Amino acid sequence: MSSETTVIEAKVRGYILENLMFSSDENELDNDASLLERGVIDSTGVLEIILFLEGEFGIEVKASEMLPENFDSVNNMVRFVSRLQGTR
Repeated sequence: MSSETTVIEAKVRGYILENLMFSSDENELDNDASLLERGVIDSTGVLEIILFLEGEFGIEVKASEMLPENFDSVNNMVRFVSRLQGTR
């Protein structure tokens, strides 16, 4: 994992823990766990995450990219943001 993806991961994890899980316990969030299946996010939560990602990382998420597989886990979000930024 590059230093850029490590930064993305830390920011995404921090946002989810603080704003969606209301926790500071890093152990509560597995990077591969489905946030939808665990009930951490719903459709409104996905929109919140998209707004966060766009603002934090200067990306634009197109309607065609608003798919569960892009936002269902921390690792999926990191890959998605990295791809849009062109930093794999």
